[in-house]
Amino acid sequence: MKINLLAIPTILSSLLSISAFPASATEIRCGWLHNPTPANWYLTDKDGQWTIGVQGGYQASGIDNIPQMNEKEYVKTNVGSYGYGCACLEVTVDRKKQRITLINGGEQLPLKTCREDPKLPKN
Repeated sequence: MKINLLAIPTILSSLLSISAFPASATEIRCGWLHNPTPANWYLTDKDGQWTIGVQGGYQASGIDNIPQMNEKEYVKTNVGSYGYGCACLEVTVDRKKQRITLINGGEQLPLKTCREDPKLPKN
């Protein structure tokens, strides 16, 4: 079998570029979903607080995929519709920055679910 020696650098370069940028894995994160003021969003789960959006600054891709919150299972803490609920989000994260980088979807959970989870802070 003949090997094209000119192709080896190209193949090696391709393999190195693939391994240098590993694909981000989608994961499910569940906890307190906070929207205290306009464009400010974060999720607090067992691993800490994850930034989703900051007014006038960072905004995760797919932020429109945050589930619509049912008022019966949502606590209003500010004028308008601002407050928090319990939710699971399907996301990609940046662990070093403690940020959610992409939201694929999610679902609201009953408040009781987060209130009774010993791994979550009390609200």
